[in-house]
Amino acid sequence: MTGAPMTEGAALLIVLLAGFLPTEIWRSLAILAGRRLEEGSPVFHWVKAVATALLAAVVARLLFAPAGALAAVPLLLRLGAVVGGVAGFLALRRSVFGGVLVGELLLVAGILLSH
Repeated sequence: MTGAPMTEGAALLIVLLAGFLPTEIWRSLAILAGRRLEEGSPVFHWVKAVATALLAAVVARLLFAPAGALAAVPLLLRLGAVVGGVAGFLALRRSVFGGVLVGELLLVAGILLSH
């Protein structure tokens, strides 16, 4: 049985309800809870450590067990892009945006040059 095609407005509403609102609620609650924390408190350090560990785990997974199109990129190229991104981060006065941009440019350039 085929239903009527979804309109653009209905699709946008579904994205808002299913994607944006559930995460926005938790962000708002985190902001309210975070107002009471002092920057040097043990809880703040624990949250920062957990966030750093999660980020490291995501990067490690992308490097050593990638999915999709990234799985076709050689490990050495992926590692080189990460090393270049870290070097870019340090060279550009600890700019996260700069480091990500350098790493991404190296990855894309390596993919293009290898084909």
